[in-house]
Amino acid sequence: MARLTDADVAAALATLPGWVRHGDEIEKTFELPTFPAAVAFVVAVADRAEAANHHPDLDLRWRRVRCALTTHDEGGLTDKDVALAREIDAAAGTVA
Repeated sequence: MARLTDADVAAALATLPGWVRHGDEIEKTFELPTFPAAVAFVVAVADRAEAANHHPDLDLRWRRVRCALTTHDEGGLTDKDVALAREIDAAAGTVA
């Protein structure tokens, strides 16, 4: 899978509210209403990541979950990262 160009990343981020680029990663921090909801969100992300065989870096701190994506095998951002960012956003809508 080919790395995305800077223009491709910018275009993708325009369609991913709250996601930002830091070097070769895109990231977003989600705030959930409770700690159990944050844990449930991490589980939902893990299930989607496992299905996609693409695994984000996750940082859980009380009600906040930071998700960071990059394609290590390609040394940067690819369509896999954009697709999983969309899945993570969808997962956020399934927990409360």
